[in-house]
Amino acid sequence: MNKKYSLLSSIVTKIVFALLLVLTIGLFLPIHSQAKDLDEIVNYQIRVDVNEDATLHMIYHIDWKVLDSTSEGPLSWVLIGIPNNKYKSYKALSKCIKTMSYSSTEGALKITLDRNYKAGEIVPIEFELVQDYMYQMDMLTEGETVYEFTPGWFDDIKVDNLEIYWNSDKAISHTPASDNYNNYFAWKTSLGKGQKYKVSVTYPNDAFKFDTSKKIKKNNAKFHKFLSNLCPIMMVVMFFFGTFALYYFFSFLGWVSSSGFKGTSTKVVRTVVEYMTNCPNCGAPRQEGKEVCSYCGTNMIKSKTKVEEEKVPEKLSKFKDEILGNKENGTYKLKSSPNTYVHVSTIVVPHRTSFSSYMKSQSSSRGGGRSGGGCAHSSCACACACACACAGGGRAGCTAKDFYKTNVKLKYFKKKNK
Repeated sequence: MNKKYSLLSSIVTKIVFALLLVLTIGLFLPIHSQAKDLDEIVNYQIRVDVNEDATLHMIYHIDWKVLDSTSEGPLSWVLIGIPNNKYKSYKALSKCIKTMSYSSTEGALKITLDRNYKAGEIVPIEFELVQDYMYQMDMLTEGETVYEFTPGWFDDIKVDNLEIYWNSDKAISHTPASDNYNNYFAWKTSLGKGQKYKVSVTYPNDAFKFDTSKKIKKNNAKFHKFLSNLCPIMMVVMFFFGTFALYYFFSFLGWVSSSGFKGTSTKVVRTVVEYMTNCPNCGAPRQEGKEVCSYCGTNMIKSKTKVEEEKVPEKLSKFKDEILGNKENGTYKLKSSPNTYVHVSTIVVPHRTSFSSYMKSQSSSRGGGRSGGGCAHSSCACACACACACAGGGRAGCTAKDFYKTNVKLKYFKKKNK
């Protein structure tokens, strides 16, 4: 039996390790859909000018190409996420835009197109936006204000050409390195599915009319730094909890397959048998100690009832005391029922070592105490925790939001099919 438990434990252990391996690979390997691409962003251009009141005047131009209008229908309207709900104004600039409105539920501009666009057509979506709450004063250095901007990235759509133009007037630094185009910092790149690109531009605090009420206090900066460090700490905590969970799981399997027992107890098993006085077949009287008729072999047992521990069935309740009074091995005749007997047998039941005792014995066998260990370091993008998980059925892009501490979540570019 112990060998069977050991074999079972070995098989289960191998299966669990295989499942963990598959899950680990699934977590760290990107999932590539084999489905045909529905859309393509041919050009994605954003021009940014800083207004005197420190708001941003932004021109978005997106050439959205429809690749497949059969699988999920033609393109009829889109939701385009904007940085936050602190916008000043917006206005359509391209003829393909029929109507525009801000959706507080989506945190985005809902753009209804002038018609349905089918495969092979390119929709030139262009609009202007005046956006506030896009900067942080003294974020990195006292006396300097930083704008950070991450254009929308797309989980399921490639961007052939991304261009960001930012007016360089009064700026003292920027990242990453850029080209210069007519007094604009110019960044040009392409984005694969799920890729993103962040830029930042720094100004002196007196360059524009920055609102000092938006200044991050030092204690807040420390708090945000604490939050940014929290994610890797949580990963370490989860690692150790996972390690302990696996340790106790496999220890449990070892306990199940172990042969350790501790102590025994005696269990009394009683069977109440009622016999017939005469054989129902030939009429001969039953002989003492016989279960079958001595003349024709007919079974003489009228009823047989097993009594578990102290639980006497209701039909035998009037014989309870007499039944339970017999505790030693043997067969006893009930005085109150002459044709009824009680067969008593006692068995020794070994007590298995408890799991906690097993764990203590395992710890003692290893010498007990504490041992050192190490773990691999891992990073987590807590500061940009919008994982761009686009909702809905397929044609959607989304934009990282709320780098500016407005507590407004980033929504997404999204198409709805008719």
